[in-house]
Amino acid sequence: MPAQFPRAHYALLASRLYPRVDGGFTIAVLARARHMAAAGVDGGRGPLLLTVDPGSVADHAAHREAFVEAGLAASVDLFRNLFDDAAEDPAWLAAAALPGEKTPGVDYRTIADAVGRPRVSLPVVAAADWHLTEANVVVHGPDGDRVLVGFRGLYRVWLDRIVAELRRADPALPVVIVSESRQLGELLADWRPPGVCLIHTVHTSHRPPAVTAGGLWRGWFEVVDRFDAVLWPTVQQREDAIEDHGPHPGYEVVPNALPIAAGESRDAVPGRVVAVGRLAPGKRFEHILEAWERVARVVPGAHLDLYGDGPSRPELERVVAARGLGGSVTLHGHVEHAADELGTAQLMVQSTAYEGQGLAALEALSRGVPVVSYDIRYGPRDLLVDGSGILVPDGDVDALADAVIRILRDPALRARLGQQARARAADYAPEPVMAAMADAVRRALARTGSGS
Repeated sequence: MPAQFPRAHYALLASRLYPRVDGGFTIAVLARARHMAAAGVDGGRGPLLLTVDPGSVADHAAHREAFVEAGLAASVDLFRNLFDDAAEDPAWLAAAALPGEKTPGVDYRTIADAVGRPRVSLPVVAAADWHLTEANVVVHGPDGDRVLVGFRGLYRVWLDRIVAELRRADPALPVVIVSESRQLGELLADWRPPGVCLIHTVHTSHRPPAVTAGGLWRGWFEVVDRFDAVLWPTVQQREDAIEDHGPHPGYEVVPNALPIAAGESRDAVPGRVVAVGRLAPGKRFEHILEAWERVARVVPGAHLDLYGDGPSRPELERVVAARGLGGSVTLHGHVEHAADELGTAQLMVQSTAYEGQGLAALEALSRGVPVVSYDIRYGPRDLLVDGSGILVPDGDVDALADAVIRILRDPALRARLGQQARARAADYAPEPVMAAMADAVRRALARTGSGS
């Protein structure tokens, strides 16, 4: 049955949406917006896409055009940015601010409009909790400088404006804000104008190795009970969150859907193995290269194609050279529509340290390509538990190599895993995922008394 979202105004709120930056996050948010549009949200127009990054108006316009050209967004008109609005007309921002000046001892970055007029000066805080600063944000208005307290005050004033605009279109409908960012969620947890339902999504592990003791997520969990719903991408992560921090009536499991239609069947190239992702330390591509040294010796003609770019590329190139893998490994860098490269692979391998769900693996399964992965939190176990790939113990490079060799050498196993891969990917098609999200929104609205 097609998803039927409750009648409401919808907006997805992200810190930023940049092409080729933040990897699966940007793809997942834009895909959610497209799928919601296809499910009939706002008459098929879909939700607004709100961002708060202080880029230039010209850069934001270029990003939006790139998204539309790539088929990742339907229209540039769906996007709104706080600083674009301030550059166009800062009067609304100045009207909400109070007389004041920059906080002493704090560095500032000034954001100007298209002709160079200063509009807003932001405190520069070099810390993981920068978003929680209470240093003044300075608004340069026509009648002099005025201030808002921190990013909290700045973001809330803008969202008040967005909510008021939506309400003017139809005052009877509730407003559903879906926060896609942990930092924004922390700042907005106790922001709740009448008729607003605040839902939070999760895109990564709250238990990554570096922050197991609490770390970056501690503040978010301190306010999690104030969200009307939290959409976890996997059952395992929801259960871990309950174990770590207690139950929540609004905890729902709503995975990311396939960002594109399932890929067509194509003839696999013998021995071709693909890895996809941002070349960054947390992805641990050096593990794949270490495993590949044995794969290349044992499976004649095997070739590893690695798609992605990032800060780890120079080191990975050095590893390829040092291990003598230049003849069997190609680092392609960033490739538009990298998921299409999966179609001719015999398998995909991944070695990431943590995930929220793992879109690349899901795209591989949709093409009938089995996946070999470490058993990490979160995503691979949910995707592969039914036999659409092979899970190996986290960090066990020998087991990673063994699994790759086994699949490459066994055509019958490869065919069986590929068939199960497509069946598993069907569970993540947009229709069932949007139905789950629509039900979660309906329950959240009912809890707030705003259900329709």
